[in-house]
Amino acid sequence: MEKKINYFENPGAENTAKLIELVKERKEELGIENIVVASVSGKSSVKVSNSMPDANIISITHHAGFRGEDELELEQEYVEKLKREGIPIYVGSHSLSGVGRGISNKFGGITPVEIIAGTLRLFSQGVKVCVEISIMAADAGLIPTDEEVIALGGTAKGVDTAMVLKPAHMGNFFDLRINEIIAMPRP
Repeated sequence: MEKKINYFENPGAENTAKLIELVKERKEELGIENIVVASVSGKSSVKVSNSMPDANIISITHHAGFRGEDELELEQEYVEKLKREGIPIYVGSHSLSGVGRGISNKFGGITPVEIIAGTLRLFSQGVKVCVEISIMAADAGLIPTDEEVIALGGTAKGVDTAMVLKPAHMGNFFDLRINEIIAMPRP
C-alpha cells in the first residue's frame, strides 16, 4: 500500500482548514465514523463538525487548572454550538502526564509516562496530542477500541496533525496502534 502524508511547513492554526479537508477525504475513503478532536476552546471541534456533520465527533479539552487557577479554557459560544450538535466535550487530566507531571513538578525528575510523551513529541506536538486524546476518549467510553478512529491534534492553537489509529485504554497503552499519519507539521 502506498499513501501520502501531507507535511505543513510550520505548526499552528493556519493549517486547520487544510487538515480538516484531508481528514474528511480519508474518513470517507476508510468509512471511519469516530473523530477525536483536541480543542481547548471548542473552536476546532466546531470547525470539524461544520465540515463533517455525519461523523461521531468527540471534543477533548484541558482539565480545569491547566493554565492555572480552577478555570476551564472552553469558550461558551463553542460549548453551546457543540451541545446543540450533540457533540460530547470531554474534560479530564491528560493521559500522558496527569499525576506524573505533579510528581515531577514537586520533586524533580521525570516519570515513564513523560518519557513516552517526550518520545512522541520527537515527531510533533500534534502526534503526542493525537495519541493522548485517543486514550482519554477510550477511557471515558466515548470511542471503541476495536476499530480505527481519526484523531486531530495540534500545536498551541488550531489543529495541524491527524492520524488514523486504533485506540487503547490507559491500562493497555501498548495495544494502541498508529496506522497512518494523514498530516503533520515538519518539526
